[in-house]
Amino acid sequence: MNDTLESRSPRDSDGHGTHTASIAAGRYVFPASTMGYARGMAAGMAPKARLAVYKVCWNAGCYDSDILAAFDAAVTDGVDVISLSVGGAVVPYHLDAIAVGAFGASEAGVFVSASAGNGGPGGLTVTNVAPWVTTVGAGTIDRDFPADVMLGNGKVIGGVSVYGGPGLTPSRLYPLVYAGSDGYSSSLCLEDSLDPKSVRGKIVVCDRGVNSRAAKGEVVKKAGGVGMILTNGPFDGEGLVADCHVLPATSVGAGGGDELRRYMSLASQLRSPATATIIFKGTRLGIKPAPKVASFSARGPNPESPEILKPDVIAPGLNILAAWPSTLAPSGVPSDERRSEFNILSGTSMACPHVSGLAALLKAAHPDWSPAAIRSALITTAYTLDNGGGPMLDESNANVSSVFDYGAGHVHPDSAINPGLVYDISTYDYVDFLCNSNYTSHNIRVITRNQASDCSGAKRAGHSGNLNYPSLSAVFQQYGKQHMSTHFIRTVTNVGDPNSLYTLTIAPPPGTEVTVEPDTLAFRRLGQKLNFLVRVQTRAVKLSPGSSTVKTGSIVWSDTKHTVTSPLVVTMQQPL
Repeated sequence: MNDTLESRSPRDSDGHGTHTASIAAGRYVFPASTMGYARGMAAGMAPKARLAVYKVCWNAGCYDSDILAAFDAAVTDGVDVISLSVGGAVVPYHLDAIAVGAFGASEAGVFVSASAGNGGPGGLTVTNVAPWVTTVGAGTIDRDFPADVMLGNGKVIGGVSVYGGPGLTPSRLYPLVYAGSDGYSSSLCLEDSLDPKSVRGKIVVCDRGVNSRAAKGEVVKKAGGVGMILTNGPFDGEGLVADCHVLPATSVGAGGGDELRRYMSLASQLRSPATATIIFKGTRLGIKPAPKVASFSARGPNPESPEILKPDVIAPGLNILAAWPSTLAPSGVPSDERRSEFNILSGTSMACPHVSGLAALLKAAHPDWSPAAIRSALITTAYTLDNGGGPMLDESNANVSSVFDYGAGHVHPDSAINPGLVYDISTYDYVDFLCNSNYTSHNIRVITRNQASDCSGAKRAGHSGNLNYPSLSAVFQQYGKQHMSTHFIRTVTNVGDPNSLYTLTIAPPPGTEVTVEPDTLAFRRLGQKLNFLVRVQTRAVKLSPGSSTVKTGSIVWSDTKHTVTSPLVVTMQQPL
C-alpha cells in the first residue's frame, strides 16, 4: 500500500464509500448541489441511523480476506444492516467470499443488501445472487440534466450532462470532428490518441468504452478541443449517464450517435463543414415516464440458482446526488482542481444503499423481524408501473421491462412498513436449499462455517425451489415431454391484523395452468403461520436446441388493507 495515496483507516481516498454511505444514512443538508445541479435538500434514507464503515477496497482492488474480516467485524460490533456496493463474478457460493460472509451475517440476524452489478442490459449478468442476500438493481428517477446537441442543420439530439463551468459561446456553432477516422484508440479518445492539429477549437465526438467518460473529456481538453459529445455504442443503447465533465460535454444515446455520424458524413460529401453546439439546460424535474430500469443495471436470470429470482428489487441508481470527499475532484480526473461537497454518480452501487437505509427503517419499526422478513416486505410491496401509469420501461431500448430486469419491481417504502404477510426463512431452510442444490456437505460447511451441514431434512423440503422465497421461479427442461409440472410449498406469517382473511388472485403465466390450495388464508392472531401449495402445469413449446422462453405471472394475497404480491416466472429450456 502506498501511504501517500491511501490511509490505513476507513478514510475514503476514492469517493465511492462516502457517496454510498451518505445515501444510506446521511443527515439532512441544505442547500446541496453539484456544480449548481440538483439543488435542494439532501438526506439519506435513514438520516438518524448510526453508521459504521469497514474499508475492504484499496487502489489495488477489494480482497476476499478483507471482505470476510469486515463482515465478521460488523456482526461482532452489533450492526443491524450491512450495505455492500461491491461485487465480482458469479461462482458457486462456497467459493464466493461475499456469499460466505453474508451467510454468517444473516445467521446472526443482520440484513445484507448488495448491488446487482453494472453489467446490463444483457441477460445473465446479475451478481451477488445468494438467496440470503437482498440483490438490488438500479432504476432511474424523475429528475434529469438535459444537455442537448444542436447540429448545423438545425436538428437537436437529446443528451445529459452535469458540466458546471463556463459554457460554449451562445448561438455560435463550432466545427465538429469524429476522431475515429484516425483509428480505434482515437475513436475512444484514449490518452495521447488525439492529434491537436485536427481537434483544436472543435467539438470532438468520442465513443464510450475502455477509459472513464470524464477521462475522455480531459484527453479532448489537453488536445485543444473546446467540447465533447460522448456517444453510446449499440450495447449501451439509449441509457444515458450524466457526468461532471472538465469541459463542455454531453452524452447521447446510440441512436443519437448514429444520427450525428450520418450528419458528419453527409456534410463531408457535400464539402460543407459539420458544425454543432451543446446547450446546457440545468436540472429538470417531473420527468415522465419514471422510473425506468437503468440500462447498465445487471439482469437475470440467476446464473447460479435459476429457481431464485434475481435481482430482488430495483431502487434509485441513476444520477444520484450524495456526499463527496472535499479532497477529490467530482470528475475523478487527477488534473481537475474543482472541489464539491456533493457529487452525482450512477450505478447499482448507488441503488444498494437506498435499500440498506430502508432496511434500517423497517428494522427500527419491527425490531423482531428477521433479514428474510425485511426482504419479503420489500419484495411483496414493490411496484412495476411508472408515474405515467404504464408498465415500467427498459431505459436501454424503451421496451417494456421484465422480471429479469427489475425482480419484483421498484421498492415502495410506505407499503413495505406494513406488508400484511411475510415469507420468513431460517438458517436451516438455507441449508436445505444448499443440499437440494447439490452442494456437498464439505462445501456447505464452508458456507455455514460450522458442522451443521445436515441434509437429512432436505428431502422433506422437496426441491431447491421450495425455499420459502417471496418470488416463485420454475425452470422446465423439455426432454421430449409434452406435459410438465412442478409445485411450490410456501409459508406466510401474519404481521398485519390479528383477525384477517386473505383471498387469492392468480395471474398465470401465459400457456400455464396454476392452482393454489387453499385459496383463502384465515388468520386468528399476529405471528400465526399458514401454508399453501402452488401447482404449475405447462405444455412443451417449439424451441430450437439451447434456447429458452420465459413467461411471467403473479400470485397475490389480499385482505382489505394489504396486497402481498409474488412474481411467478416459468422458464422453458430446450437442451442442446
